[in-house]
Amino acid sequence: MNTPEAASRRDSGARPTIKAVAAAAGVSTAAVSQAFNAKGRISEATRRRIQDAAAELGWSPSATATALRSARTRTLALVVRRPTDVLGADPHFSELITGLEGELAPRGYGLLLHLVTDVAEESALYERLAAEGRVDGAVLTDARADDPRPPLLRGLGLPAVLLGAPHPDAPVPTVGLGNQGAGIHEAVDHLMELGHRRIAYVSGPGELLHTGLRRAVFEETLLLKGLAPAAVLSTDFSEAAAVAATEELLGMAQRPTAVMYANDSMAVCGIGAAQRAGLSVPDDLSVVGYDNLPVGHWLHPRLTTVDQQVQRVGAAAARALLAQCGEDVPPAALDERPRLVVRESTGPAR
Repeated sequence: MNTPEAASRRDSGARPTIKAVAAAAGVSTAAVSQAFNAKGRISEATRRRIQDAAAELGWSPSATATALRSARTRTLALVVRRPTDVLGADPHFSELITGLEGELAPRGYGLLLHLVTDVAEESALYERLAAEGRVDGAVLTDARADDPRPPLLRGLGLPAVLLGAPHPDAPVPTVGLGNQGAGIHEAVDHLMELGHRRIAYVSGPGELLHTGLRRAVFEETLLLKGLAPAAVLSTDFSEAAAVAATEELLGMAQRPTAVMYANDSMAVCGIGAAQRAGLSVPDDLSVVGYDNLPVGHWLHPRLTTVDQQVQRVGAAAARALLAQCGEDVPPAALDERPRLVVRESTGPAR
């Protein structure tokens, strides 16, 4: 396999790299790693092509790198595909990390956090982490339809858990509360018992499975009761988008008497926007969040929200991943479904 790149490197005297081998063989760096450490799933033909490219370039894995790959790093990855401003405004992930760290730290494990912006960047990161032997496994968040990450990690030989409703057919174990729509159904029932008939919903990005599920349950629950949503708006979870969505709802000719938000952070922003518009919560507008984060308890009025036990889900995910890494840990117990926590941000409809 006398490639121009190989000739160029020989002429320049440059030290060959794993990236150069991958390019010459037409594969990923993770596949090169798998060809030399017998992990993952690659065909024998691909393995031979990689080894031929490595030989042509004069590359071989260093003894140090091989030792690192064969050893336990006692480090797990959490890769979050969110813009930094959105992540910084959402306490959900600090609660999740608290749950993860509560299980990892006492057992001598660390958490490696990465922020990415798109699926290609995230996939490349997992390939690099696996190729460099930097982590023992990964926690996957924000499941999507036809999610490429679980099969990718299986192919890389990297243990993983996916946060979300339990799914027996998922390529990797899933960790989360069952019956994810139960909290939305309970919240709609609560608002209707208070006399609300114009109820709006502010959702997150439609490509996320959990946001699509909750939105669908919201619409179906109203339909079963003979009502249509006052409005359904999708946002990117940011503070600015939550405020803009709330202002749009309040500007309607027949504004909603109640609004449900896809998370507590957006609900807090919605309450602020309503109060700045001269409305009283809950006298003029009832508000429901989702997550049951600590901020909702200290807000005025305190936030009615759906509790999905974020910390406990993080702890359960850590235990499930530790078990895959060979640790002797029992599974964590979780409630069967999310539950509504009624506080002062909801009241009778005028």
